[in-house]
Amino acid sequence: MTEALYPYSREEAKREGELAQWKQSHRANVSCARNISGLIDTHAQQGQLEPDTAKFALKQWGFPRVQFVLSNTLRGASTQEFDPDALHWARTAYVPYEKTNGECKIRADSALLAQFLRQTHAEYQALGMFGPEHCGGADQDFTGKVLVLRPDRLKDECWSAQNQLWLGEMGFGCSPTASGRAVFATCLGDGEKVRWNRADFMGVLEEQYLPDWAAEKLAELRGPAQEQADGPAQGGMEMG
Repeated sequence: MTEALYPYSREEAKREGELAQWKQSHRANVSCARNISGLIDTHAQQGQLEPDTAKFALKQWGFPRVQFVLSNTLRGASTQEFDPDALHWARTAYVPYEKTNGECKIRADSALLAQFLRQTHAEYQALGMFGPEHCGGADQDFTGKVLVLRPDRLKDECWSAQNQLWLGEMGFGCSPTASGRAVFATCLGDGEKVRWNRADFMGVLEEQYLPDWAAEKLAELRGPAQEQADGPAQGGMEMG
């Protein structure tokens, strides 16, 4: 498995002192696109792609990078050539506009590329992850809300629904109008506390999609916080 995908632009990497990470990730993106191009060429016979072609790519590069390269490749593609659901999924990966984007495109016949995309999307669906279709508007205040983390912000081995759901707690990034980006949140899967950026979340999970396990953890986390917010009952201890 290669290093983690760097999800931001080169300009942002320069501002944050992370240009080395961007360059390393970009080189991996280029290699991934070339490798997939070769896989499609090698595993295609008479216009049909062998069923496990996408699995080979995912095993080597992981979901975040393969989705990133697909999104970059399919930017502006005709919807008539590709499965609409699979195309929508690929395009949910954020790809900054860069001069170097052309280096990270898969070179393949469109019909074969469409088959590769369908295979990749099917593998993703088997994970049972949350997507934009499960979220309300991203312009909501995140404080106290269940947030859906973008899958590409997770390491490939952490791709699961349990690692996607977070309770937004504080930070300037909780507000849709604030200039700050920081969102401090707690994972409903394992209780880990992390500082994310607002853009790392797809939005607020709609209530009907909240799993039972997440509802139980949410009640556990909100219990002490709610008691503290309510304060002592009327007629309680008086100050001397």
